[in-house]
Amino acid sequence: MESPSHVPQYTTLSGVSLPTYDAQVLERRIALWVVLIPFLALIAGAVLLLRSAVGRVELYLLLGMYASNMIGIGVGYHRHFSHRSFQTTRPIKAILAIMGSFASQGPVVFWAAVHRRHHNFSDREGDPHSPHLHAPGFANELKGFWHAHTGWLFSPEVYDWVLYVPDLVKDRMIMRINRLYFLWVALGLAIPAAIGYFLIGGWRGALDGFLWGGLIRIALAHHGTWSVNSICHIFGTRPYRSDDYSRNNPWMAIVVFGEGWHNNHHAFPSSAFHGLRWWQVDFHGYVIRMLAMLHLAWDLRRPSAVALQQKAITAATLPLGG
Repeated sequence: MESPSHVPQYTTLSGVSLPTYDAQVLERRIALWVVLIPFLALIAGAVLLLRSAVGRVELYLLLGMYASNMIGIGVGYHRHFSHRSFQTTRPIKAILAIMGSFASQGPVVFWAAVHRRHHNFSDREGDPHSPHLHAPGFANELKGFWHAHTGWLFSPEVYDWVLYVPDLVKDRMIMRINRLYFLWVALGLAIPAAIGYFLIGGWRGALDGFLWGGLIRIALAHHGTWSVNSICHIFGTRPYRSDDYSRNNPWMAIVVFGEGWHNNHHAFPSSAFHGLRWWQVDFHGYVIRMLAMLHLAWDLRRPSAVALQQKAITAATLPLGG
């Protein structure tokens, strides 16, 4: 089965292939199951936790696989492939792309294209997942939150994705990994199941590993990443000028390993580090620094002291773009 970004395409507009109506329906169905199945597993996990029917191995699998997802998405998909905020070796590129694919958030090339479009039109018409494109009013604000968090997956807009990632399209290794997306998703489910089989014991252990290190981990990674689109464009502070409503949210920064310093990121999108102050926890930044210490990353981008001063603002409530 092909990924949502690679469904059959038959019509063409201005040289860009566009999906037919049937292909768009298929995209929405795939998105529904990708969202719904892990979420139902998360509910089942909550029930098991309340019954104290969960062991340490299951929780270790959950935490370990969640960390690999966050690193793959944050360090790989986001900071390296989308923003080219640092350079790294070919093997590390491949590892990051595969780890990001484990998260079941779409193939690396399509994910990067959507994110680059988000920055091009942030909180304006054309942004795939802004919460601020609805009319005023509480009901519409709820609709905006839903759209930014999950709803945008059911009304995809980025069909000209190739135009946003010409550098990635030219990379044969990355395109090969991109085409094998569903293999990596399956591998991300098989690994915790196999560990559960050996450490917990038998097929019951495999099922526990599949549930906690697989489906529940995917659900938490989904909603952690999507919360950056929704929560971090509504709740938090704006220490730097940016032409959007991006916010720094310290709680989200912990949950998603540093991605919650979202105003920092939108003010300085090419920075490899989102935590710009010593006290701003940025686990992804720490991973990048570790790679640099091992000579596996270089050309790490960061804003200068002058750039920080020029974009600094004194009030978090200044008007948009203030």
